[in-house]
Amino acid sequence: MADLSLRNIRKAYGELEILHGIDLEIRSGEFIVFVGPSGCGKSTLLRSIAGLETITSGDLVIDGERMNAVAPSKRGISMVFQSYALYPHMTVYENMAFGLRIAGMAKAEIDARVHKAAEILQLDKYLQRQPKALSGGQRQRVAIGRAIVRNPRVFLFDEPLSNLDAALRVATRIEIAKLKQSMPDVTMIYVTHDQVEAMTLADRIVVFKDGCIEQVGSPTDLYRRPQNLFVAQFIGSPAMNILKGTVIERSETSARCRLDCGVDMELATEPGRLSKGEAVSIGIRPENTQVAKGEGTDLAFTGTIDLVEHLGEVQILYLDLPGTGETFLIKVDGESAFTRGQEIRFSARRQDIHVFDATGSAVACTVM
Repeated sequence: MADLSLRNIRKAYGELEILHGIDLEIRSGEFIVFVGPSGCGKSTLLRSIAGLETITSGDLVIDGERMNAVAPSKRGISMVFQSYALYPHMTVYENMAFGLRIAGMAKAEIDARVHKAAEILQLDKYLQRQPKALSGGQRQRVAIGRAIVRNPRVFLFDEPLSNLDAALRVATRIEIAKLKQSMPDVTMIYVTHDQVEAMTLADRIVVFKDGCIEQVGSPTDLYRRPQNLFVAQFIGSPAMNILKGTVIERSETSARCRLDCGVDMELATEPGRLSKGEAVSIGIRPENTQVAKGEGTDLAFTGTIDLVEHLGEVQILYLDLPGTGETFLIKVDGESAFTRGQEIRFSARRQDIHVFDATGSAVACTVM
């Protein structure tokens, strides 16, 4: 079991600073997922935790011990890389046992650890095969097994599924979820740019942008209560729709906004937020919209279908909204018939609407 504390972690290459003061507490046994676009610093932070990158300033603390100057091999950490990095001339057994042999461990202990890891990962019948005789998913499981046999306090995963095809990604993701269930006391940190992996695996997600943490929370928290526009659009697939507008009236208890598409909204909000003339952004997720059947909807819009994307169970409608120049996406059931050029009216429930101010920060308010 291991608690990790990252205190004002900075990483710079010369004058270029990659990590800008990362503060994060990770509890023992948690499955933490780092997500963000390419170049946001998530892999750099993971490598800094592993000891593969030198921390420029700040403190990395594991179970109360400062680890900045501790050698990677002494940190109690195992890392699974994007590349399998298996020895092609060795069998699966030999690949998994190699690190333990180098460490001088007794043969009986090595054998016990390898077979236990193979059982967890369902690799028992492949132990005498070489990597060339395995599928991509099986090779990645061998790489994970090589990490398991070290009995680490912390597992680090650096985009371990990115080299697999779609079907194998799903299967291996399930294997990793099962692995965590079988090792509840081990802390795991997982880096990915795939928010579906993050949503399905994580206890908590850490969203990165430009070397800074944007938000930390459970998958449900980030999906339902994003703190800013970046998180709102990064979490969820398809991404949240954003409609631009302006505050045209402001009273002590409410603000009236006019969206570029011509719809007016009344927002009940605290004083000091959303001044008259301020730009606002309204967020609505594609799955939180419904094609309107008539009058009486909560908040209704009109748009013209530009594209229908058929996905079997569901369809994604791409709409042109008048006056916006933006495409608005709606997720609907796969049975309804829609055609390109069709004008439709759609609505969103008030409780499903997110409001962001001119800085992109979420505003606590109620749509009236």
